[in-house]
Amino acid sequence: MTVGIHLSGDAKKAVHTHVPQLVADLVASGITAQNPSLWGPAAEPEAAKRLGWTEAVSISRPLVAEIEALRAEFLAIGIDHFVLAGMGGSSLAPEVITRTAGVELTILDSTAPEQIASALADRLESTVLIASSKSGGTLETDSQRRAYEAAFRAADIDPANRIVIVTDPGSPLQELATDAGYRTFLADPNVGGRYSALTAFGLVPAGLAGADIGELLDEADAISLNLAEDGDENFGLILGAALAGTVPLRDKTGIVADGTHIVGFADWAEQLIAESTGKDGKGLLPIVLDVDSPEITEGLPDVQIVRLVANANEFHLHEKHPGEVLISGSLGALILTWEYAIAVAGRLLGIDPFDQPDVESAKEAARGLLENRPEPVAPAFVEGGIEVRGSTEALTASGTLAGAVDSLLAELPSDGYLAVMAYVDRLELPQLAELRDLLAARSHRPVTFGWGPRFLHSTGQYHKGGPAAGVFLQITADTENDLVIPDRPFTFGQLIQAQASGDATVLAEHGRPVLRLNLGDAQADVSTLFSALR
Repeated sequence: MTVGIHLSGDAKKAVHTHVPQLVADLVASGITAQNPSLWGPAAEPEAAKRLGWTEAVSISRPLVAEIEALRAEFLAIGIDHFVLAGMGGSSLAPEVITRTAGVELTILDSTAPEQIASALADRLESTVLIASSKSGGTLETDSQRRAYEAAFRAADIDPANRIVIVTDPGSPLQELATDAGYRTFLADPNVGGRYSALTAFGLVPAGLAGADIGELLDEADAISLNLAEDGDENFGLILGAALAGTVPLRDKTGIVADGTHIVGFADWAEQLIAESTGKDGKGLLPIVLDVDSPEITEGLPDVQIVRLVANANEFHLHEKHPGEVLISGSLGALILTWEYAIAVAGRLLGIDPFDQPDVESAKEAARGLLENRPEPVAPAFVEGGIEVRGSTEALTASGTLAGAVDSLLAELPSDGYLAVMAYVDRLELPQLAELRDLLAARSHRPVTFGWGPRFLHSTGQYHKGGPAAGVFLQITADTENDLVIPDRPFTFGQLIQAQASGDATVLAEHGRPVLRLNLGDAQADVSTLFSALR
């Protein structure tokens, strides 16, 4: 199935305005030829080493047989449970690929101790851990790998037989894997993490779990000629212009799965869009919406709704309002189309879509807190077991939880957004995701929701580097049963709290209002939280 796009309203006008110039400037063929000058002189050094994804289909072909053979080896000896330790681009692509394929892959992209412990207790005797990190030094992935190594040894299982590594050549993780005898897959170093879906980072975990990765590459290959051609029918140019070329700019992109067979695509696209475009005070804010959610954002002039539908023949059934973008296609084709589109969007926005200058700031702040261990800041007040802190005294001056939320929403600008950031065990508190629609209905503004620290490798860049129009609600929870990280001077509980505190600190330093709520008893305090927010 190829890609289909239906346009109307402002999006259609944007395409008519920008695509002819993009064609004249040979942007599509330039991206395919890996021309780093397309985004200006300042972006050229980074772009020069980040365009390898345009040839990922051909480079990844030999991996398919190797991955399938390794899966067969594991299955032959009764090893059939695959766990992925990875963050951001190392986990989001395998997640959408396996969910769409209907195969099981346990995604471990959290530092919540209860979530780690739950994964360690699940079928360890038949488990393979895939530790995936482009840099080879991702703190979360390193900590998860250490925990699994210790668990395997405690169960008299040789980790060398149960750990698979995916990383870039020459990374610290490759060196460790060589010393430990771990099976290793090396990825193309000229591909950034969020563009790595069709490389080893996406294919190894998904293929080991049982997804048909050969078919995925076939789907991407089928659209590659269209995306490389400088023509008015190029889907990458069309989508890029529809997203980043409206006047005035609709800089909030709400993505809705409306009948598509693809499961979780918006979660993958969220990182691609936010981390690529959110910098220099500009950017497109992706909002993952349920099919019933868009009515909350209907009529907002800065929100562009994109609907993923089953096929092009059904566009007329799904068009709800003028200006929405309707798109259909197979997963592999859509992945490659969106990668081209966001590269095009970067050119239209005047930013470098391949760097992420603000991602490291929260990581550095967390590392500093882990090293120095300052005394925790006392809460402004406590209500029903929930500790309340604010980046400014004005946020907590009311002395009530409901009043503090009201104060945060009062800081929301007319063109702004609210980000809910939950640094908790998402398996224990999945209902927190319902806060997105609840707060959107209250504020009549776009609301995003992210599980921490997962979103730090995704929308975290946009929060600090994008438009200064966000207000932030951070939710943390006390750890009831902490978990040690082998050979580290801190625990998982201390790590996730440091990550939350570091993130809040950096946001406050950027002048973003942050309301921090810590649940003393997670289950008991959630009802108090929802009552206050309603």
